[in-house]
Amino acid sequence: MGTINSAFSLISGALDADQSALSIVANNVANANTPGYTTETPNWQENSPVEINGVSYGDGVTETGATSRRDSVLEERLDQQQQLASASSVRLTALDNVQALFTPDSGSSSSTAGDIGSDITSFFNSFASLEANPTDNSLREEVLSSATTLAGDISNAAASLNSQSSGLGQEAAGVTSQVNSLTGAIAQLNQQIQSTSPDADAGTLEDQRDEDVSQLSQLIGINQISTGNNGLALTTTSGQLLVSEGSSFQLTSGSVDGATHFFVGNTDITSQLASGGGELGGYLTARNQDIPSALSSLDQLAYSISTNVNALNNGGTDLDGVSGTAASPLNIFSQPAAVAGSATSMSVVMTDPNQIAAAGLGQGTGDNSNAVAMANLANEPLLQPIATTSFSMTQNLSSATPLNGTTSGSVQIYDSLGKSYNATVTYTNEGANTWGYSISVPDTLTADTSVANQVSYSFGPGETVDPGTNLTITGSTGGGTATIVAPVVVTDEAVGSAGPPATGYVAALDAQLTAAGIIGVTVTNTGGVLTISGATATAGNVIADPVAANATGTLTFNGNGALISPAANLSGITFSGLSDGAAALNLDWGLYAANGAANITQAATPSAQSAQSQNGSAGVNNGETPTDFYSDFVSTLGATVSGVQAENTAQNASVTQLQTQNNALSSVNLNDEAAAMSTLQSSYQAASQVFTMLNTIMASALNLGEQTTVS
Repeated sequence: MGTINSAFSLISGALDADQSALSIVANNVANANTPGYTTETPNWQENSPVEINGVSYGDGVTETGATSRRDSVLEERLDQQQQLASASSVRLTALDNVQALFTPDSGSSSSTAGDIGSDITSFFNSFASLEANPTDNSLREEVLSSATTLAGDISNAAASLNSQSSGLGQEAAGVTSQVNSLTGAIAQLNQQIQSTSPDADAGTLEDQRDEDVSQLSQLIGINQISTGNNGLALTTTSGQLLVSEGSSFQLTSGSVDGATHFFVGNTDITSQLASGGGELGGYLTARNQDIPSALSSLDQLAYSISTNVNALNNGGTDLDGVSGTAASPLNIFSQPAAVAGSATSMSVVMTDPNQIAAAGLGQGTGDNSNAVAMANLANEPLLQPIATTSFSMTQNLSSATPLNGTTSGSVQIYDSLGKSYNATVTYTNEGANTWGYSISVPDTLTADTSVANQVSYSFGPGETVDPGTNLTITGSTGGGTATIVAPVVVTDEAVGSAGPPATGYVAALDAQLTAAGIIGVTVTNTGGVLTISGATATAGNVIADPVAANATGTLTFNGNGALISPAANLSGITFSGLSDGAAALNLDWGLYAANGAANITQAATPSAQSAQSQNGSAGVNNGETPTDFYSDFVSTLGATVSGVQAENTAQNASVTQLQTQNNALSSVNLNDEAAAMSTLQSSYQAASQVFTMLNTIMASALNLGEQTTVS
């Protein structure tokens, strides 16, 4: 009887196990179309064997629950790729909208740009037409009409770009509520999972959390960190905490200088989000990078056309014999105060066509020389450099600096021809809270290789050799080659005014060539032009120091480290004799900010420069004609769109591939489930048959083999 009871127990367990497994399969089938559901498989555990007369007999298995079939590494890779694809998709949509503004004939009547390239050509062609008959009123009207079309299309394009930028900010702000909803849900699921399944698969709870993380990764770039007790922490790609255990941290938005910024707590994470991925990263990249780039190009174009056309018109003579003056300018376009904003504000301010100065200065009204000059602007570079006249640096000078120890700060400045220089201020600790300063503007000379087998460097009037010169010369020694490193200049050293043998730097170079046994290489100086002939190779830079005035002095601080002398900004700092022939730099050094606070301080902390500013510019348009500049701008924009489109296509393909792999592992396959159900049903039916047989045997035993109604 005991053996029959054991058999009953075994078969009952088998029926229970099969029924439990069938329930898992049925649940998989029921959730085949549930988003995020991960297929579950039953877990089987062997029961302890039964011993009868010293012999062990198996006691079947028990179904101990279901395990979700998931690969966390694959899922995280999929989430990472989705955030990249989402970012490029949103950015591509924004770029398509930008590009649509500059499609030829897109129509200025619909508040977008017309064909600005054709507008530029028509505008300058109107001056070419005016050349033939400079007194013709209809031709003058055509100049103003074409100018109005050009200005309108440029300003409309700028307005549309600003509107798109604002719209992107609003769309980005709308993402925050979705992010906060998902991070809050993930934090709650963390609590439930850690409470119910800290050491095991949490089934549908983990499915829900994974689905929420997947949706979140499409909105914002995230990093995932597994924590104890089956928990999950989430941060932005820059490390800002969004979810920790059962807590979530709200993403908020607010206006900063008119633009939407994003915060976690009091920390502004806008710039980090822009590069992090997700829809939010795409919105911010388009708003903070792509649209400002397009606006900058339009500003440069508008600034150059407006300033150059206005300058020429003011320099000519109009139909009434009048020339423009500072008090009464003859501007065709509104005169921009700066490059930034020029496109938005571009408009035609001239209303009287008689004020178009077709004649040259002092010429009769029938003259056309100024009209010719303005027509020629179409084929001339509209470079408009702005010479630096003031600069400032925010700098701390460490009070721990040894006596006569030095530190320095620098700022990039520009001359009247647009050449840039790295202006450097060297500070020397003179003790007693006093620092000496020396300002230098090293002038890197252009290497002229237009003559075969020689290179020349032209110094400006009075310029001397800067210690930063790092020229090397290679030449033949008769039996091979040798290279010399040009001598280091300890103090400013003149190039010399005569050919070799000469004093100064030329003599030093010549001496080194001789010492190295280099033959056939000559170094000469004629009128400040240093020429090296016969070298097999030259490398490095020749750097000159312009003639400086008022470039040295002292700074005095009180015991608290506050600057007390000079008590005001310094002016009259000049550097002349620049090698490019530009006008002398006449600089003001802003030692104090607008609020009166000193920009230079002395404190025990290490010496460091934290900021710098200056008001110069290399110019705009990079030397291109207006039409070429606009054409390059449109081409560059198109290349950017194509690049992002290709990137998005590749990223979406990668998402599809990873999704396919993940689905193959985790999604419900109805064919597999049908096969499992068939197998389990057969097992269940077999166990049922055994159970019936055991029941018959038990009845026969109870009735001592007699057939009765007991069964």
